[in-house]
Amino acid sequence: MSEPPSAADWEQALAQLENDLMALKTRYHQVQTAQKTRAELQPRHTQVREHLRRHKNREAQAELQQLQRQLAELEVTLESQLLTWSSFKQPFWQAVRFGGLGFVLGVALHHWLS
Repeated sequence: MSEPPSAADWEQALAQLENDLMALKTRYHQVQTAQKTRAELQPRHTQVREHLRRHKNREAQAELQQLQRQLAELEVTLESQLLTWSSFKQPFWQAVRFGGLGFVLGVALHHWLS
């Protein structure tokens, strides 16, 4: 039988939980800021694009390209809010482990029954 967790184990687990919570809060604020910035840039992007359709000038073209770059960067920031390696790590290794085990059992059964 296993021993109950010691006080040091609890302190380490709580410290890790606090670090994870701080990282989550930081990421939440980054996402909030990115969403707010995107909401501010979208109307300007539409406005500049419409202006560029009517009047072809270099300033509007440069501003449109800059806005498109900023929006693309924001989209990457917002897309990565859910896609992190740590969110895939445990399910990935479980799939590898049990998929590999299933494959080995399948091959063994095939040879045994053949």
